Amino acid sequence: MNILKPAFVLVTLVIIWQLIIILSDVPPYILPPPFSVIEAAVAHADIILVHATITFIEMVVGLVIGTLLGPSSALVLSYYRPARQWLMPILVISQAIPVFALAPILVLWLGYGMISKIAMAVLIIYFPVTAAFFDGLKNTNLGYLDLAHTMGASKSSTLAHIRVPAALPAFASGLRVATAMAPIGAIVGEWVGSSEGLGYLMLHANGRMQIDVMFAALLILALMAIILYYTVDAGLRRLLFWSPETKLNQL
Repeated sequence: MNILKPAFVLVTLVIIWQLIIILSDVPPYILPPPFSVIEAAVAHADIILVHATITFIEMVVGLVIGTLLGPSSALVLSYYRPARQWLMPILVISQAIPVFALAPILVLWLGYGMISKIAMAVLIIYFPVTAAFFDGLKNTNLGYLDLAHTMGASKSSTLAHIRVPAALPAFASGLRVATAMAPIGAIVGEWVGSSEGLGYLMLHANGRMQIDVMFAALLILALMAIILYYTVDAGLRRLLFWSPETKLNQL
């Protein structure tokens, strides 16, 4: 049943796509038919696979680094007030500046290779993970904390056994948001300056008026993003089987 629902949604979207083309008579260089896109994906599968692998690596590595940095920063923000006064404005400023404005700077500093794209992904992923985990640590049930203090628990024990477990559901929510945003950093970086990746392939195909190839690359990107999201979501549900959100979704 879990497989049938996404398949039904996908088939419905394809039908709507085809109906729009039939009813509006839009030319194929504006919106190619879905079967033309599928044919282009099959015909250029070898090229698309090479570029998709690069983009997928950038997405996954950026997600891993952002996931490691986020909780670490949240712990520092939660336990050291001076660090909170310095780091929180930096976090806010990093999100206030548009991603497209940062991309050329990162490409200039880090080059046209994969590192600048990973850095873009990390910047986008880092904030929602950090903010969600920090809120979870800050909003720990006071009754649990009072009980731990009454029983003489150390600060490290309270952190390991109460605050971190209590903040994990909030962290999971932030990680889901970050996973959905992971492709943005990689693709924006590839648009600004790159010689590989699906973003580069899309620009290259658009310049050559290969609109079906461009849509095929976009379709593969969407599939990769969906697979990555549901993989992370399934892992979080398995690890946090005790959380209220997981139990509600199982009903």
